[in-house]
Amino acid sequence: MTIGLEDVRAAAARIEGHLSRTPVVSATRLGDMAGCRIHLKLESQHATGSFKERGALNKLLSLGAAERTAGVIAMSAGNHAQAVACHATRLGIRSTIVMPSFTPFTKVERTESLGAKVELHGDTLSDAAAFAHDLAARQGLTFVHPYDDPFVAAGQGTAALEFLAEIPDLDTLVIPIGGGGLIAGMATAAKALNPAIQIIGVQCALYPAMAQALAGQPIVCGGATIAEGIAVKAPGGITLPIVRALVDDVIEVGETRLEEAVYRLSTMQKLVAEGAGGAGLAAVLDNPARFAGRKVGIVISGGNIDSRILAQVLMRGLVYEGRIVRLRIGITDAPGALARVTRLLGEAGANIVEVYHQRLFHNVPVKMAEVDVVLETRDQSHVQALMVRMRDAGFPTALMTDVS
Repeated sequence: MTIGLEDVRAAAARIEGHLSRTPVVSATRLGDMAGCRIHLKLESQHATGSFKERGALNKLLSLGAAERTAGVIAMSAGNHAQAVACHATRLGIRSTIVMPSFTPFTKVERTESLGAKVELHGDTLSDAAAFAHDLAARQGLTFVHPYDDPFVAAGQGTAALEFLAEIPDLDTLVIPIGGGGLIAGMATAAKALNPAIQIIGVQCALYPAMAQALAGQPIVCGGATIAEGIAVKAPGGITLPIVRALVDDVIEVGETRLEEAVYRLSTMQKLVAEGAGGAGLAAVLDNPARFAGRKVGIVISGGNIDSRILAQVLMRGLVYEGRIVRLRIGITDAPGALARVTRLLGEAGANIVEVYHQRLFHNVPVKMAEVDVVLETRDQSHVQALMVRMRDAGFPTALMTDVS
């Protein structure tokens, strides 16, 4: 079973009027950083925050009257759950979403608020999936797969029709890969419209299931990743052959680069993206020579990032850039020493955020103390100048690198 351009066009006609087209924006600053011209397709701007609405809606609109009456079921702890719930409710279709028992309550509450009945079952995603299939068989429900379904993949492919209609001369499309529904649908449309376009898939290094399957290797995945949306342990039976036939390469990116992409999108493009949503930019930043001078389209597949994770990414980004640092400064245990340190730092243009004055627990002489000072600074060169100034004034100073 496969899909073709006619399936994607049929999906586009089917969802027309149900979904607004997502914006395409140029990213000049990011392009200058990467050495190429970058255009972003903002799938994060859908009502539920991800591209999943396209495939879920196309599948739901394809159902016959009896299937609609019986209802649908899906297994998901993320964006697919919200997409199915949102559009099933809007179309008057009863929906059940099976989530693993460990799913955060906020995700359960959000999915229920969209009109779905949530069933918590199992300690793993596999347990939840097996229960969902069993429930579908017992209750006569239609199972809406998150990626391994021709209607779902064709629906996701409509993003490529919109992208190329707006920027028809793209050299390259960079698309995140989890199970492969998004890239299978988009590659089908893009290659049919422009056979010369390069299609590059991106996986997080901890979950390279598609790359391993394409190489005929055993699939070995696991670990904590910021890109939960593409942390899939098995590519789809429908999507794998499409990717094999149409995708030019699959790139793996590590956690540090994924974090950087989320940070850059937020601070330079003023755009919130989840880890999976930033994977395309992460690949371009990680392989600048490969994309140099090209006109690159990047799909920002989703923006549903936990606010606590986003806060940590932003703070870690400031640390990486040298705009927030922690210096450990040695001082004599005498009146006025700390005041002199703070005066020197202020005169040098640093803003003091926090001060930790430690006398007992550091390995220093009894007449000495160490002060940990968290500072806002301009950049790394400013940090180096601060350290030189403090040392020249007689205060041993070291940069602490474990700030997070």
